[in-house]
Amino acid sequence: MTGTFSDELERWLTADGPKTLGALDEVFAEKTFAVAIIFLMFIPALPIPTGGVTHVFEVITVVLGAEMVLGLRTVWLPTRWRHRELGIAMTSRALPFMIRRIRFFERFSRPRMASLLNRRWFVRVLGVVVIAFAMGAALAPPFSGLDTLPAMGAVALALGIVLEDVVVLGIGLALGTGGIAVILTIGAALVRLVRNVL
Repeated sequence: MTGTFSDELERWLTADGPKTLGALDEVFAEKTFAVAIIFLMFIPALPIPTGGVTHVFEVITVVLGAEMVLGLRTVWLPTRWRHRELGIAMTSRALPFMIRRIRFFERFSRPRMASLLNRRWFVRVLGVVVIAFAMGAALAPPFSGLDTLPAMGAVALALGIVLEDVVVLGIGLALGTGGIAVILTIGAALVRLVRNVL
């Protein structure tokens, strides 16, 4: 990639051509897994109740995480998913917002322990984490907003891979783990409440 990641992303968005997950391969090459995860989990990461409408994004993210665990070098997705347009609303509203947030991180980020992010065993571990965060977001109660933190964790983790910065990646791990802990805590409390009522 030339220039910053946000510049490259913005050029891709404003250029002619399809805005699909499959088209990411042509621009971002070996970073496609991370970039796709950013795209997919950014909407669930917004601090608004989604009512479960983002579950398809989370399912695709689980698939990508599994491919990372398997050590795949290129993204494989069913044709229907690869060629599905991101949508006018997403490209015109959500993605510019996302670019502004990415530029915020880029101002403070620099390559830190980049070699670790290129080790296959570490990428496999990150794949497991991505799966956990995506499933945590998917299993959060609808309209609760609890999917936000695990999704934010997945986005920050993927951004850390793109920027080759373990500090940003660590922020993602903290956000996602904290979010899953909150979901499990509230879930356990609800189970106890139901048992007491019954």
